[in-house]
Amino acid sequence: MTTLRVLYHLAHADFLERVRRYSFLLILAFAVALAYGAFTGMITLQLDQYRGVYNSAWVGSMMTLVGTAFITLAGFYMIKNTVERDQQTRVGLVLATTPMRKSVYTLGKALSNFAVLASMVAVLAAAALILQLARAEGRIEPAALLAPFVWVALPAMAMTASIAVLFETLPLLRGGVGNVVYLFAWAIYLGVSGTTGANDYMGFGLFMRDMTGSLKHLDASYNGGFALQAGPTAHATKTFLWSGVAWTAPVILARMQWIAIALALAWIASLFFHRFDPARLRWRRRATLTQREEISGIVAAPPPVSAGVSLTPIHPGARSGGFWRMVAGELRLMIKGYHWWWYAVAAGFCAACLAVPDRQARLILAGFAWIWPLLIWSQMGAREARHSTGPLLYACPHSLDRQMPAVWCAGVIVAIATGGGFGLRLLISSDWPGLAAWLAGALFIPSFALAAGVWSGSSKLFEAVYAMWWYAGPMSHAPGMDFINSAPAFYLLAALMLATAAYFGRRRQLGYA
Repeated sequence: MTTLRVLYHLAHADFLERVRRYSFLLILAFAVALAYGAFTGMITLQLDQYRGVYNSAWVGSMMTLVGTAFITLAGFYMIKNTVERDQQTRVGLVLATTPMRKSVYTLGKALSNFAVLASMVAVLAAAALILQLARAEGRIEPAALLAPFVWVALPAMAMTASIAVLFETLPLLRGGVGNVVYLFAWAIYLGVSGTTGANDYMGFGLFMRDMTGSLKHLDASYNGGFALQAGPTAHATKTFLWSGVAWTAPVILARMQWIAIALALAWIASLFFHRFDPARLRWRRRATLTQREEISGIVAAPPPVSAGVSLTPIHPGARSGGFWRMVAGELRLMIKGYHWWWYAVAAGFCAACLAVPDRQARLILAGFAWIWPLLIWSQMGAREARHSTGPLLYACPHSLDRQMPAVWCAGVIVAIATGGGFGLRLLISSDWPGLAAWLAGALFIPSFALAAGVWSGSSKLFEAVYAMWWYAGPMSHAPGMDFINSAPAFYLLAALMLATAAYFGRRRQLGYA
C-alpha cells in the first residue's frame, strides 16, 4: 500500500506542476483546435465518397480517431520532458536520496503523462457531444458516444505516455534524435495499421475493419477506401448508417492488452533510468573530475599579486570583416562534433538531388536533404540557454545587431549547402518559380528555428513542429505546407515575420540580462 501511495503522490504532484504552467494551456488549445477542425470539416473521416450519419457511434469514433492520430504524434512532443525537467530543476537529486524504486518513478511519470493526454481526450469527448448536437442527425446515446474514447483513445494515450518515458531514459533517444525517430516510427506504424486492419493501439484497424465491412454490405461497388484527412478536401456526397463497434468482451480484452503493454514499457524504462546519478554518465563524470581539479588548483594556488594591467586598444579598422568572421565562428559551433559519415550522407542527398532526372523523386530527396540538418538548426537561439552562456553573450556589445544576424546567416548557409543540389538543378533548368520557392524555404527554415529557440529557450519546440510540418508538407504535400515547392511569397513573408519575432525575443532577453 505504501508503494501505491508513493506512486499516486508522485504522479499527482507532477500533474499539478504541469497544469500550473502556461504550456498546459497550449496543450488544451491544441485539443480545441482539433475539435474545431472536425466541427468545421477541415478534418474528415471518409470511405471514398461515403461518410457515416452523425449518430453517437460515428461521431464518437471519428473524434476518437482524430485524437489517436494527432495526439499520439503532437502529444508525444508535448509530454517528453518530465524526466529532463526533474534533472534541470535538480528535483531529481532530491528524489534520488529517497528509497523510491526506479520502477515506481518511471511508472509515476508515465501516469502523469497519461493524465495530461487524457485531459486532451476529455476535450475531444466534450466536442463530440457538441458536434452531434449541432448536426442533429441522430439521437444522443452516451454509451455509444463515449465507448470509443474509453476503449480506444485512453489505451492509445497510455501507450504514448509510456513511450515518451522510455525515450527519455534511453541515452540515444532522449534528445533530438529520438524526436526524429519517433516521427518516422509513428508514420510507418500508422501507415501499416491503416492498411492491414490489425488491432493497433491507435484503433485504426479496429474501426476500419468494422466500418468497411458494414459499407460493403450496403454497396457492393465500394472498393474499401478509408481515410482520415486534414485540410481542404472533397466532401463526401453519400452517407450510410453505421451502428458502431460491438464492444464485446474479446474486443475489450484486445484493447486492454495495450494498457498492459504500456505498463510493461514503463517498467522497461526503469532498467535504463540513471536515477540522476552522474557517475552513470561518462561525460558528467569527466566534467565533475575536471571541475574538482580546477577547484583544487584554485585552492592550492597562491593569492594573486595585484599589479597594473594595461590592455591594448582596439584599432578602429579591426572591425572590418568582423561580421563574416562571426558568421564563420557560428557555423563552426553549429557543425562541431559531427562525424564524417554525417557529411557523407548530406553530400549524398545533395548529389542525388542534382543527378536524379525525375522531378518527383528530386522533391522527395530534397525533403530528406532538409530534414537531415534538423539537429543543427534546432540549436539556433537555444544554445545560450542550454549552456548557460546567455549572461556572458548578452553583456557583449552588438550582441543583438551582430551576433544574432550571424547565427541566422549560418543557418541559411547550412540550408543552402545541404539543399544546394536541388537548387542548382532548378537553376540549370531555368525553373525560376521553383528556384524562388526553394530559396524561400532556405530562408524560412533558419528563421523558424531561430524564433522557436529564442522564445522557447529549448530546441524541442523547433524539432517537434518542424518534423511534423516536414511530414505534412514536403513528404505528404498537404496544401500550403510544402515549403520546398509552393507559395514562395507566403514563406518569404513568414521568414521575415519569424526573423522579426526572433529579434524582439532576443531584445526582451537583453532587457532582463
